[in-house]
Amino acid sequence: MTQLDVTYHLAAPPREASALALNSLREVYGIRRVDLNERDRTIHIEYDATRLTDSILRQLLRRAGLDLAEPPREIVPDELPAAEQPAA
Repeated sequence: MTQLDVTYHLAAPPREASALALNSLREVYGIRRVDLNERDRTIHIEYDATRLTDSILRQLLRRAGLDLAEPPREIVPDELPAAEQPAA
């Protein structure tokens, strides 16, 4: 068993129906703990990574009616400026 903790940011505060749907999320085999912080718009989940993946968790949260904020994409420059390129 591999225990992982993950925190998702919500794009909008959860509605009452979504908060109630989170109770059923606690019943999913492999999820150990679910903590919703409405003030910070985050949801923290402890889960067994041998049974669940990040994409499954995101799908479960969306089905519960939560609007997840996507993480910002990391910007990778195509080329380093000449001053930062390694010497050949």
